[in-house]
Amino acid sequence: MTSIFFDGKFVGNTSEPQRLVDEIVSKRRAGTIPYQVNVTYHEHLDEVRIISESGRVRRPLIIVENGVPKLTNEHVEKMKKGELKWADLVKTGIVEFLDSEEEENAYIALTEKELTVEHTHLEFDPSVILGLSASFIPFPEFNRGDRVNYGAKMVGQSIGVFATNYLLRTDTKSNVMVYPNKPLVKTHAYSIVPYDKHPNGNNVVIAVASFDGYNMEDSIVINAGSLQKGLFWSFMHRSYEAEQKRYLGGQEDIIDMPEAGVRGYAGEDAYKHLSEDGMSFPETDLDSDQVIIGRVSPLRFLGTMDRFVTGLENIRETSVRLRHGDKGIVDRVFVTDTTDGTKLIKVVVRDLKTPEIGDKLASRHGQKGIIALIVSPEDMPFTESGVVPDIIFNPHGIPSRMTIGQMLEIIGGKVAAITGRPVLAPAFSPTPEKELRETLVNNGFRNDGKEIMYDGRTGRRFESQIFIGSAFYQKLDHLVSNKIHARSRGPVTLLTKQPTEGRSKEGGLRLGEMEKDCLIAHGASLVLKERFDSDKTTVLVCSVCGLVAVQDKIKNKRVCPIDGEVKINEVQISYAFKLMLDELKSMLIYPKVVVGEE
Repeated sequence: MTSIFFDGKFVGNTSEPQRLVDEIVSKRRAGTIPYQVNVTYHEHLDEVRIISESGRVRRPLIIVENGVPKLTNEHVEKMKKGELKWADLVKTGIVEFLDSEEEENAYIALTEKELTVEHTHLEFDPSVILGLSASFIPFPEFNRGDRVNYGAKMVGQSIGVFATNYLLRTDTKSNVMVYPNKPLVKTHAYSIVPYDKHPNGNNVVIAVASFDGYNMEDSIVINAGSLQKGLFWSFMHRSYEAEQKRYLGGQEDIIDMPEAGVRGYAGEDAYKHLSEDGMSFPETDLDSDQVIIGRVSPLRFLGTMDRFVTGLENIRETSVRLRHGDKGIVDRVFVTDTTDGTKLIKVVVRDLKTPEIGDKLASRHGQKGIIALIVSPEDMPFTESGVVPDIIFNPHGIPSRMTIGQMLEIIGGKVAAITGRPVLAPAFSPTPEKELRETLVNNGFRNDGKEIMYDGRTGRRFESQIFIGSAFYQKLDHLVSNKIHARSRGPVTLLTKQPTEGRSKEGGLRLGEMEKDCLIAHGASLVLKERFDSDKTTVLVCSVCGLVAVQDKIKNKRVCPIDGEVKINEVQISYAFKLMLDELKSMLIYPKVVVGEE
């Protein structure tokens, strides 16, 4: 007998497993049981599995019977007219959804030409193999697989219009592009997902050439004139919030302008841009670490006596400040209540990000690069008809990466720009290269996209012709202004007395083993003395027992807690080592520090 499992639970046995599976499938196709149910018979395990759980990935396929697909041209025509809907195809058993379990027992044909009597299903289109991000890449089958992967990853990092209601939202951090374009070369995914309403890049004129070595190793040379016209401009919005919390004992925070005399008061100047209710005015210019929302809180640790201490001594300043290293303009202020009934304030700060050296751009083919030089338009190369490229892309990025899709996109973009019609290039059924080349020739261009170009600085003609066209470029969220970080002296952590970590906390920069080797190799080994003593401490050590001694401030004496007033040495060690000695003592291990000759 074959075991039957429903959603992983054993429900019974059957002597005719295949008949049971066929019965369930036919009932599902007839619509008598829900279309979400999947069923499969595993011969090697001798199990029938029926699954209806949520969270499965299921995909639609056309049902095939006796080598003939159930979806006909009549259905397609009716769908175009709007007489039939997708749900009707599922209800009438023309299309069905399979999950990974049921797919094991299906024999799926990629195209209608391949169909045989044995096939059970037909794929809608071979490009369904790609996920959403990869579906946006034009000519993907002309690229190496890993580049399509990188391209799909970077589509998700690109800055565009992520939501059309972004002015009503308070996302922690979001970017919105100022002048985004629809791509000239696109795939069907752009119209299926209404991506035209959420564009994520710009169509740029791109010349494939070297430029005095400034675009070596994935660097990009960009036209300053294009940037001045708004190319790749974006706004970064960051939200800050303050809540008027309530504490035990009836105390609560107060969102207001802090008074002088409060613990941690930063001076009159720090609060001058706040309104009387402690909030920033919209359109206020703010700089790093400036106060956005004024707030005071009761002291954290109140003893029994301190409860009666009232007035300013019982309050500390806990204002919300702009993140270290950020700047911006207050865009909008929201005042509301939380579910607990406490006052909640959210302030959104915006900052205009114009492209600068170090910002990351990428095409849709995994060709990422960093702006290395911004050239004034009069120094850029130009074509005979006076076209100046926006970007100069290095040809050395093509042979090793084999992104022929990008070459085709540049030709396709040129065709689209000349004819005024977008070029479709979905996976496995793009506009043929021959057709694109013929269109170029018919419009008076060379069929390979190359043109004679002149050096803008000397006016001389370049010896070789240069490949120039249009491509869709994306500005990625890795902006140098959000990453730049330096520090000399600054805050340290309470526990280890070592510098804090991270840019937002004004953290230190770690010097690793290899950095140390470099300094030694350069003969600058004295720098290590300065680099490796961020937590240098002087510790008193008892000469008898080797434990850390104490400085008695009142009697002005040095005392060992075990041996009393004996000889005590001053030792310079790392504070982290002193911390380790303390931890060993807490584990009842006796760490004796033996001090050598002074």
